[in-house]
Amino acid sequence: MAEPRQAGRKVVLDPARAAALDVLKAVRVDRAYTNLVLPAALRHYGLEGRDAAFATELASGTIRRRGTYDAVLAACIDRPLSKVESKVLDALRLGTHQLLSMRVPDHAAISTTVDLVRARVSSGAANFANAVLRKVSQQDLAGWIETITPDPRTSPSRYAALAFSHPEWVVDELREALGATGRDELDALLEADNENPRVTLVARPGRASREELPGEPTPYSPYGTVLEGGDPRSVPAVAEGRAAVQDEGSQLVAVATAEAPLEGRDELWLDLCAGPGGKSGLLAALAAQRGARLVASERLPARAGLVRRTLLDGGAYAPGVAGVVAADGTLAPYRPGVFDRVLVDAPCTGLGALRRRPEARWRRKPDDLVQLVLLQRQLLRSALDLVRPGGVVLYATCSPVLSETSNVVTSVNGARADVDLADLTPLFAGVPRSDGPVPGTVQLWPHRHGTDAMFLALFRKLV
Repeated sequence: MAEPRQAGRKVVLDPARAAALDVLKAVRVDRAYTNLVLPAALRHYGLEGRDAAFATELASGTIRRRGTYDAVLAACIDRPLSKVESKVLDALRLGTHQLLSMRVPDHAAISTTVDLVRARVSSGAANFANAVLRKVSQQDLAGWIETITPDPRTSPSRYAALAFSHPEWVVDELREALGATGRDELDALLEADNENPRVTLVARPGRASREELPGEPTPYSPYGTVLEGGDPRSVPAVAEGRAAVQDEGSQLVAVATAEAPLEGRDELWLDLCAGPGGKSGLLAALAAQRGARLVASERLPARAGLVRRTLLDGGAYAPGVAGVVAADGTLAPYRPGVFDRVLVDAPCTGLGALRRRPEARWRRKPDDLVQLVLLQRQLLRSALDLVRPGGVVLYATCSPVLSETSNVVTSVNGARADVDLADLTPLFAGVPRSDGPVPGTVQLWPHRHGTDAMFLALFRKLV
């Protein structure tokens, strides 16, 4: 394709910015996930090293901060944003992120964005983008936040929604989940959601050691390290499937599932909602060290395929794996009382992982909670039926929302006489301020622990 020209001169598009714009379009049009389409965009434009990091921050940061940027743009445009062509609005958001949140000179942020619009839309649209971004550049981010937000004392949720780029209903849910800790901690949590997450690796014990992984050891998981930079796929243990990229909170879910005390035998484990397989990979390694085996179960065949690939070792299942089954966890095809340990990493809103899933905050709606909570209760009840007397079930969500955490736990526990909500906190004695909303449960937080906001509750089947 011929390169675009501007008034007789050739316009050379910056490939990192072009890649970021492609990602925004895929997220908007195809409802793609940022972390899944980014690698393909980087490969398409041949981006590596600093250029890849720039494109990643530009795309992910723009999506995270979209709520704030849209309010800024609305103040600079004389018509509703809904009347602005979507491709132009995507580019304006990219330019605004560079102007307000990245160390990009104003002239470079504006000119490269204008070139993108000229190449992808039209010269007229480029002139419009130039005028808008020049208005945006007249204030820094702090100045714009003061301009676009109401008084936080009179409209705290609206202020936080605009200042920290979260939907207002999400702000309210997170405030309720934090409890009576004050505005400062809520602001810290919302700000943490907007930070670029650290790349955390996990060594699968028996197959890799933490010492062979680069980076600083994780503070709470005995198997993780935190990378300072670079491509994790270049780490030999990761390339060979002996280690993987995994948030420290997810590592702790698998560790707690494996280490929770039980009565009697400890031979057969189940991951009831295993896709895409990260926790199963660590669980299988831990099971192998105990002489136990893991069944990984996932409803969707495609996701079950991802789990299978995670658990393969040279064409055969890795040690500790009994098999991978594509099955609905609410109608699981297993005999009641056959498993010693069961993990229910339930589908949820994902509002605890907004750092890594920047588009989730804009896609989720309050109505989603109704169906998700019904599913979470069904899955937990199914898991409790599948575990034997004396065995344990760990319920986990990547969300701190009380509807998905304490309400599910207390509802299911209160309706059954054959289970007991056990105290999980001794396993987290080294993790400060991790008590959950129900006594004995655990809640991790991005701003306190540097992890996703994982919730964990442990059930013991009564003998």
